Amino acid sequence: MVKNKKIKVLFRHRSMEMGGVEKVMLSLLKNLDREQFEMTVCLNINQGELRNEFPEHVRKVYLTPGKEDLSGNAALRNIQLIKRRMQLKKIQQKPSLADSLLGETYDIEIAMTYGDFASVLNSTNRHSKKIGWFHSEINLPKLQPLVPGILKNFPEFDQMIYCSQKIKDLMHQYYPDLRYPPEEVIINAIPIEEIRKKAEEPLQHPSAGPTFVSIGRLHSRKGYHKLIDAHTMLIREGFYHTVIVVGDGEELKNLQQQIAGNKVTESFILTGSLMNPYPYVKNADYFILPSESEAWPLVIAEALILQKPTIATRTGDIPAMIKHGKTGYLINYETDEMYASMKKFLTEPELADTIRRNLENIDAQFDNQRIFHAVEEVIRNLHTAGQH
Repeated sequence: MVKNKKIKVLFRHRSMEMGGVEKVMLSLLKNLDREQFEMTVCLNINQGELRNEFPEHVRKVYLTPGKEDLSGNAALRNIQLIKRRMQLKKIQQKPSLADSLLGETYDIEIAMTYGDFASVLNSTNRHSKKIGWFHSEINLPKLQPLVPGILKNFPEFDQMIYCSQKIKDLMHQYYPDLRYPPEEVIINAIPIEEIRKKAEEPLQHPSAGPTFVSIGRLHSRKGYHKLIDAHTMLIREGFYHTVIVVGDGEELKNLQQQIAGNKVTESFILTGSLMNPYPYVKNADYFILPSESEAWPLVIAEALILQKPTIATRTGDIPAMIKHGKTGYLINYETDEMYASMKKFLTEPELADTIRRNLENIDAQFDNQRIFHAVEEVIRNLHTAGQH
């Protein structure tokens, strides 16, 4: 009996800094059936904390080196960065260069975010089926400069996957006349046992007093500037507590300046990016996500799995993940509401206790195997359609 030939799947992504999309891709690579699928990842830049976390059965190709591989000499490093930008621009203009580096053709090509759409759609492999993954609220003001390009790309895909129902609904609400490809909503999978195991590792720097923890990229839409102000208001009123934010990003210097200006350097702590943030979540009293926009944030699921009373903004699918007052506390994207909800947790311990009890059976909310099967079915169906 001839063994069925594996479906060759290529994932395209920019780089592997710590983030939700990167975790989603790693989860797929680790859990999709390796007997059915031969998987390759192509990174534009071999960069980020997660760049060496791919499973052994997955082939990794990269187009340019990461900052980790560049010279420590500032002048030489700048030259290397200029060369890297030129190389990426050259590949963008001539996609066949990337395809020649890959050295083979694929049945399915997947763009993990809208930033990867062009890489997949410009592939010289005209026979592959193309999947786009979309994680963003299309009405977000800061996304608007990119929207024309996103709308142009959408109809060119053979399949679009949304990580939440709200993301799909917003697309159709704002652009009802767009020619959409076949669509599927598949939420992100959560590695429950892995999270719990990693959370047991010792904490490097325990904090004193009530502690709120947050995990996220230091980006303006994550709302950490508002969280600093809410924290400062509480400290000045005598409600002692600590806020720990795990993550890195372009807003680091601005946030550091704000923390220093507000005189809360001892109680508002930026740890930078960590390979394992879960001990901070496990050892904190509360979790808080002050974002202006999210889709289906993995960090909320992770906090719930670790049974942390959570404050989060009503954005994306968070209201579907958290039942207000029962499995968490929902607020609007306002400094005053962050302040009021944090004060409520600090002064009404019975609320946090109730939430913790309600989270004891939260695992049932996350059916990982169903999620992986849904992705596998999309890939199989597209491949079958391509053979006819």
